[in-house]
Amino acid sequence: MSTQQTEVQSEAAQTRRAVSNILKGSAGNLVEWYDLYVYTVFAAYFQSHFFNSQDDLQAGLEAMAVFSTSFLMRPIGAWFFGRYADRKGRKAALTLSVTLMSAGSFAIALLPTTQQVGVWALVMLIFIRLVQGFSVGGEYGTSATYMSEAATSKRRGFFSSFQYVTLIGGQMLALLVLVILQNAMPKGDLTEWGWRIPFAIGGVAALVVLWLRRSMEETVSEEQVRAAQAPVAAGEAQPGTMRLLFTQYWKPLMICIGVTLGGTVAFYTYTNFILKFMNDTSGIAKTDTSVINFWALFIFMLLQPVYGMISDKVGRKPLLLWFGITGVLFTWPLLSTLSGTKDPFTAFMLMLGGLLIVGGYTSINALVKAELFPASIRALGVGLGYAIANSLFGGTVPLLGAAFQKAERVDLFFTYVTVAIAISLVVYIFALKNKKTTHLDREQGDAWTRPAKDDDKDKDLINA
Repeated sequence: MSTQQTEVQSEAAQTRRAVSNILKGSAGNLVEWYDLYVYTVFAAYFQSHFFNSQDDLQAGLEAMAVFSTSFLMRPIGAWFFGRYADRKGRKAALTLSVTLMSAGSFAIALLPTTQQVGVWALVMLIFIRLVQGFSVGGEYGTSATYMSEAATSKRRGFFSSFQYVTLIGGQMLALLVLVILQNAMPKGDLTEWGWRIPFAIGGVAALVVLWLRRSMEETVSEEQVRAAQAPVAAGEAQPGTMRLLFTQYWKPLMICIGVTLGGTVAFYTYTNFILKFMNDTSGIAKTDTSVINFWALFIFMLLQPVYGMISDKVGRKPLLLWFGITGVLFTWPLLSTLSGTKDPFTAFMLMLGGLLIVGGYTSINALVKAELFPASIRALGVGLGYAIANSLFGGTVPLLGAAFQKAERVDLFFTYVTVAIAISLVVYIFALKNKKTTHLDREQGDAWTRPAKDDDKDKDLINA
């Protein structure tokens, strides 16, 4: 057998392994994000059982406030699971994360209402959402790290994009369940008890993923695990510790937050808050807005690997610039027009237009962040940077949007989204470079056909 044939077979074997591990990792991601999003998708049906307000806008505001509280746990979850993943392995952290999410979904499905146990219903709901926020805080950074490390070097953009394929797929699945239940059940039954069904589905699905993740391959080296367990000399830092992150990798951490800020605000605007926004402002029937959201998200999901493949050819930075520039220019026109339209097709095209812009960020942001850090601190750095930005900015989008709606100043919300994207655009322009050697390249092979020169190795390690 020739050397060329051997190399082809070896590359094919690596691709098969990557596909297998990516599927197992991304399946858990899908279920985790389904369990997270199903809350906002069904909030209009269960909010009367936990919030006493007779004003639908006020009850919706309170429901979104509870949704936002779960983001308070994101940084804590990112710290715990990131440290755990960098010291014990990605597989162990991902397994624990999906276990907690499953337990939370089952708990909400069985949760008593305010009419049954009074204020304790709301207390328990908040506690469960905090646990789920803790779980998702660990899932993002660890899965982003795992999928970036499991991907083949020349197709990292393509394979890593499947994190958002499944993340978007989680919300799309929640919308599909909503559409099915809206058409299969009377509204009264859906409001009375049918809202529990989607949470039960999420709990069962998480148990299936828990079984699948048992056969995932580990991407953390045995040397790193041993180094994390061994005693260190004075002044040194172990892998996966806050000390290592803040003393040696604080600059990549700050850039990770900056990369995330505008993207997470835009993402939650166009995928999460937009359903409530359309229901409250457009005058389109709820059944129609659910269908609009479903098909727009479906196309958005399918485009993630396309964006990822483009990044494998042209680099990561051009896609982020696409998102930043078009997001600044078109956020206000898209959202302001959407708020006044009464035509379902026009609303669909406007939402899809926003999603086409956001795709430049969603498809590759996990990989860009993973490339900022070495393996010894990657899960913690990616997870914590994402969680901080998400907690402060992304998770508050539904709450801020609902508050601006109630105050009849939704124009200020459009401004907020635009400014957030503009801040990240500055980071993309000045803090990131294109097609330069990254930590992942040094560990697992260069992603570009032109190998990096030796004198590039000690240059800026924050290159995207």
